[in-house]
Formats: sequence, C-alpha cells, structure tokens
Amino acid sequence: MLWNTLLLALREIRRNVMRSFLTMLGIVIGVAAVITMVTLGGGATAKVTEQISNMGSNLLMIMPGQMRGPGGNSTTSQSFKVDDAQAIAREIGSVAAVAPVSNTNLSAIYGSKNRSTAVSGTDGEYLKVRNWPVEAGRQFNEIEVRSGKAVCILGKTVQTELFGGQDPIGATIRLDKLSVQVVGVLKSKGQAVMGSDQDDTVLVPLRTFQRRIAGNQDVGLIQVSAREDKSTERAKKEIESLMRERRKISRTKENDFTVMDMQELASTLSGTTRVLTALLGAVATVSLLVGGIGIMNIMLVSVT
Repeated sequence: MLWNTLLLALREIRRNVMRSFLTMLGIVIGVAAVITMVTLGGGATAKVTEQISNMGSNLLMIMPGQMRGPGGNSTTSQSFKVDDAQAIAREIGSVAAVAPVSNTNLSAIYGSKNRSTAVSGTDGEYLKVRNWPVEAGRQFNEIEVRSGKAVCILGKTVQTELFGGQDPIGATIRLDKLSVQVVGVLKSKGQAVMGSDQDDTVLVPLRTFQRRIAGNQDVGLIQVSAREDKSTERAKKEIESLMRERRKISRTKENDFTVMDMQELASTLSGTTRVLTALLGAVATVSLLVGGIGIMNIMLVSVT
C-alpha cells in the first residue's frame, strides 16, 4: 500500500506540474529564509566577537573626558601623562601590561608614494597589550624608547601601499617632515569593530612622537591588558579609583575620564546582534507559515 500511495502521489505531481511547483515554492522560500537569516545573524555575532578579541586580550582603554554615547567624548578634560601609565603599572596588581598612546594622522611618504595614515606614539608594552606580533624585523628596544630615536614599525596596509613586494626593513620613510627608519612590520589584524583598518598604522616611540610630532608631553590614551587570572571588572574599578585620586576628583564629582572594558562592549554588541537575529528569524518564519498554509489549502482542494 505504501508503494502504491507513493506512485499515486508522483503521478499527481507530474499531472499538475505548475500547481505542484507553485505549491512547493512557498515552503521552499520560507525554509530558505529562516535558514539564511539565522545563519547570517550567527555569523555577524561571531564576527563582532572575533574583531573585539582581535584588539587585545582583556583590553581596557582609558580616555580623557566622559563618553556619553557612540559619538565620542562629550566632555573635555586634561590629557594623561606618562606618569599616569607608570602609576597604573606600578600600583595595580591585576594588570599585565600598560601602554601610553598618542595618536594623530600624518602622510607617510616613501619615494614617489605617499599615504595618509594613523601614527601612534607608544612604547614596547603596546604590542603586548594589543596581542600584536611583529611579522618581520623587530619591535622597539629600550634605548630607542628612552632616547626617542627616529624609528618606526609599519602596519601591513602601509607596507603594501608604500613598498609593494619590497622588504621595507632598514628603509627610511617620512612622516610629513620627520624621517624615520623602518625596523619592523606588524602582522595583519584586519578590520576593527567599527570597520576601520587596524593595519593602516605606523608606530613610533612615544618620546619621538611627543618631541618631534606633537610638541607636548600629553598622552591621549592609556591601554591596559588585565591579567588572565583577574577579571577586567576588578581591574576597571581599581584603575578608576587610582585615576580619581591622581586627578584629585572629589567624591561629589563625576569622573573626567572614561575606562572602557572591551569585554563589556563585546557582550553589548553580541546581545544586539542576537536580538536582530531573532527579529529577522521571526520575519522569515512568517514566510514559512504562509507557505505551509498555501500547501494545506491546495491539499484540501485536491482531496475534495
């Protein structure tokens, strides 16, 4: 009987090919929509998590001013100093590495080629904080950091744009008017969370940046890597307490700086993408439901 039923069903499908095709089309579209939306949502969540973890292990970012939204710092305040970064490394036991950073945009020039890129002044701890290995050459040594020598490490994008397939180690490039020698090339990290290219960067020693580019002793950002056996939440509270003390902020006043925990940011963005995935899945389920109702109606008509 099962065999006869199967033959009967196949004969009816062949007899009404167009009706059978249109009937199946609704359910096929519905199933495909659900699978596609859920897969895309899961992929987006995984990509966001990967990009944030790519920025560094247990990363905390300390910025002057209060950040009150995605637009950036809504209040202005005094910049940090190198002493602030040294105090965090010295007095807070839950941090593994601390890197003071100052940033600006300059033109990197080599021969007839030039590119506008992000130039960061920092020290040897930066690569530890960001978990960013050197692919070729070496990182800054202690003498170069202390004396402020004119050396640099290139991001992968800058190397490709200026040198193509050539080996840049030992070559001299210009950052606007400052000539620096290339001592290393960073391994590619790809895009950041907001879509910016992390490899479009040039690193120079912080003292070189302060003396010969910025012309001041300010530090625009302090990046901190928490120890693996300590929570970033604990490190964040300890940093806030120390910085309030150093910046002489009274108990009645708000912080004039922001400590951003990248793990918290990852959780927030992942939660947002999961909500969007659920919403898209619900919309796609409507297509599946409509297709199922269509098949049910056709079956009832056929039986009748």
